[in-house]
Amino acid sequence: MPRHDIKIGVTADLFGKGGRPMFGDGPLKMFEAAGLTWETVPPNPRGLDPAVIGGYDALFIGGSPVNEAALAGDTGRLKVVARNGVGFDAVDVAALTRRGIMLVNTPMAVRNGVATSAVGLILALTLRLPIKARLPREGRWSERVDYPGIGLPGRILGMVGLGGIGREIVRLMAPFEMRVLASDPFLDAAAASAAGTELVELEHLLGQSDIVVIASYLDKTTYHLIDRARLALMKPSAFLVNIARGPIIDEPALIEALAAGHIAGAGLDVFEQEPPDPANPLFAMDNVIATAHSLCWTDQFLEGVAKSAIGDIVQVLQGGRPTHLVNPTALDHLAERIAASSPFAS
Repeated sequence: MPRHDIKIGVTADLFGKGGRPMFGDGPLKMFEAAGLTWETVPPNPRGLDPAVIGGYDALFIGGSPVNEAALAGDTGRLKVVARNGVGFDAVDVAALTRRGIMLVNTPMAVRNGVATSAVGLILALTLRLPIKARLPREGRWSERVDYPGIGLPGRILGMVGLGGIGREIVRLMAPFEMRVLASDPFLDAAAASAAGTELVELEHLLGQSDIVVIASYLDKTTYHLIDRARLALMKPSAFLVNIARGPIIDEPALIEALAAGHIAGAGLDVFEQEPPDPANPLFAMDNVIATAHSLCWTDQFLEGVAKSAIGDIVQVLQGGRPTHLVNPTALDHLAERIAASSPFAS
């Protein structure tokens, strides 16, 4: 029998135009199998409505911001917020933690898909796929000699961030026989070496690499990490790929560098503002491949991510500990909240 006393909200941005879940119908059936019911949270362009939040035991969110303003409607009922993905820069983790609300994400489910999208951008850029695809359609067959690609063996791949996704990129790129440099403040030389990379300072990486891939989290330490000064360190022949978060790169500075030929090109699945302005100069550049923060979205990826997030929601609502808990100290605050509400509390 369904538990109608438990209410799960699924944000509207996880559904397509036709009302079908972006990840297919299968994952949401996990709620039904666990005897739980869910409903779509009404869309709100300003984020989650605080008047709505107080009525849910769990929230399954896409990119909807969960901030202090939204949590003003929390009644103490909300136990878990599950992010359909790995990044949680739109979530105020501290605000959730103070209230004893668990945040979960899907770090394992995203790894191969996001890493594969990075590899796809690297290959498309270095093979000069966009221009080569236009030549036969535009009657420019004779120009094919003017657009040779860039061979990868022996060249240098620079990884900015070597977490789970970064290491998967290195693994997938191994057959291309590149030397790999990594910059990651949370990594030591031994761990970097075990992952098949050489740990170096960011400035050294930027100056030496033929391809730089951004695979780090966005937080206050990485906002505009790749700024005008650091872009100037890159080789004019180098490519920049970002499959992490747009604001890690100073976008106006990147536009300047690309327009001036200070770097050879860029592959971008993310932007500083999303959705970006269609008039963004990046979209008119022949040396830029731009996609809509969805390059990794395959059927397998979307289903796997959703099942991971929903599985953790079910675990929490059945009294268990989620597998991918971002803020474990929330459990201490939750215990304090429960104790304070006990009729035996002094």
